[in-house]
Amino acid sequence: MQRKLESQGRVNAMNSPHHHTIVGIDVAMNSFDVATNRSNHVRHFAYDDAGLRDLVKHLRSITPHQVVMEATGGLQRRLVHHLLHAGFSVAVVNPRQVRDFARAFNQLAKTDVIDARMIASFAQTLQPRSCELPPVYEDKLRALVVRRRQAIDSQIRERNRLSRAYDTEVRKMTRQIIEVYTRQIEKIERQIAKIIKENQELQARAAILQSTPGIGPATTGTLIAELPELGRLNRQQIAKLVGIAPFNRDSGLMRGTRMTGGGRVSVRNSLYMATLVATQHNPRIRAFYQHLLAQGKAKMIALVACMRKLIIILNVMIRDQQPWINPQNA
Repeated sequence: MQRKLESQGRVNAMNSPHHHTIVGIDVAMNSFDVATNRSNHVRHFAYDDAGLRDLVKHLRSITPHQVVMEATGGLQRRLVHHLLHAGFSVAVVNPRQVRDFARAFNQLAKTDVIDARMIASFAQTLQPRSCELPPVYEDKLRALVVRRRQAIDSQIRERNRLSRAYDTEVRKMTRQIIEVYTRQIEKIERQIAKIIKENQELQARAAILQSTPGIGPATTGTLIAELPELGRLNRQQIAKLVGIAPFNRDSGLMRGTRMTGGGRVSVRNSLYMATLVATQHNPRIRAFYQHLLAQGKAKMIALVACMRKLIIILNVMIRDQQPWINPQNA
């Protein structure tokens, strides 16, 4: 009996995440470094078609349990998609968490090789959740939403330049650039609407979201493209994912101010604008906002609380496949 228990213990130990091969990848503009939790050797690959093919060959030779990399402003997306299509389990983690993990081990130096090793160690210890291979339409929709946001930001900068320009020729050139961005934004919005219209599931989701006072086409596109988890998580998880879940700052007898942070910035920014509208035109959110102000809450604190309430309501609506119901109709 004792031998059987010892044998079972060895099997369980070998099956634990700490005995799996974990790959950490540090991604740069033109290359990436690959490390594992089982070796100090780090391999360097070019970030091009040939490098991606070589990486897949290398990974298949070591059969990793998981491949992990940091979110690096979009640089990682091509690599993530390539590895997912190749059949690997891939996780994308917050670089700040990896850096905090490194500091906990007094690893203050920072190089691509060190980062790759540290990502592998981080993943082995904390076991991040793997990504899912998104549908083709979801990738396209996300790319269009991101490009729309970039075009709007560039258009705003050009309009600010126009307000300060005094030379007639320069003002004319600036107006031409603004018009280019205007046409591009309109084209992108038509493409987003077309993708949603052609997909029955997206169309139903969009109809539910836009039944909510304050949620327009732009916010709908962002939520569909960049928050696909909406409707599949609980209230705490969805608020945390957007970065509007308050966390404690207490120690001993001290009770610190509750703070929010992290999460998906683009979703949070879009939700912020929608909530501003909702505090004026959505009866339920407006009443909640006024109630918080009457309690003496600062406007920004009340607004963040309304953002949290709104995303939780939207999460339930998508989960239950139910459109918005105004309080007087409830």
